[in-house]
Amino acid sequence: MRISIVGYYLFSTFFYQLDVCYGFAFAPQVKQLWSSSASVLKASEDDSLALIEGTDLSEVGFLILAGGTGSRMKANMPKQFLQLKDRSVLQHSLDLFLDTLPSVGCEAAKVVLVMDPKYQPEYQSVVDKYEGKLVFANPGEERQGSVENGLNKLVETAGERCKYVAVHDSARPLVTIEEICNVVNDAKEYGAAVLGVPCKATIKESDDGVLVQRTIQRSRLWEVHTPQVILIETLLKGFKKVADENLEVTDDVSIVEQLGEPVKLTRGEYTNLKITTPEDMDVATAI
Repeated sequence: MRISIVGYYLFSTFFYQLDVCYGFAFAPQVKQLWSSSASVLKASEDDSLALIEGTDLSEVGFLILAGGTGSRMKANMPKQFLQLKDRSVLQHSLDLFLDTLPSVGCEAAKVVLVMDPKYQPEYQSVVDKYEGKLVFANPGEERQGSVENGLNKLVETAGERCKYVAVHDSARPLVTIEEICNVVNDAKEYGAAVLGVPCKATIKESDDGVLVQRTIQRSRLWEVHTPQVILIETLLKGFKKVADENLEVTDDVSIVEQLGEPVKLTRGEYTNLKITTPEDMDVATAI
């Protein structure tokens, strides 16, 4: 929606300039389009500003998961360290959580960077720059272990002032401020929330990868993104249940689901893609 509004505005402005220079006959209609699109754009900006001003992140800690190896990227380094435009994929998230959000009055309680120890020395200067606002945690063998390690570090360093944790994949560098504000606000209302978008593709189920067993009803399916925001007390209970019962979970809010607690689906943007393959880098660069 944001891109279409801006594009519409630029399109109308272009033809308005043609009218000023060359006196094209369609000027009255274009002026009306230009005026309408400018009004819509301003209304959208006003809504975003009100959302940001109404969001309090002082009780929220962010976990940035940057411990993956990125084997499907087929690169000579993990995908989070690859260059996306003018900086690394990981740096996009660090800049957003540590610079951009505070600059608009939405400073988080703490940011934990979950990273392989062999790469931590390269980012020590970044940690030092933020003087206690950013800390390291070591990854686990799987995502669940990485999140648990990061959560323990968050509780240890932020204490009781941090009530919610927002888990974010460093491989999603294009998440927006508006998405973050929306999912945090939903988590505060429901106890847990996850960004997601309705599935566009038709999904087939197969037992053997050869024959189709059935077609799953698309209207019920959502593709989930990050951040996933959860009340810390709830997530700690969930980790205990998962360990005690040896349960398998695939993402963070799945742990909440195991407790029978509600998880709010927060409508996100399709542009919040996860960089997994070389083709994803091409798409992210184009956005």
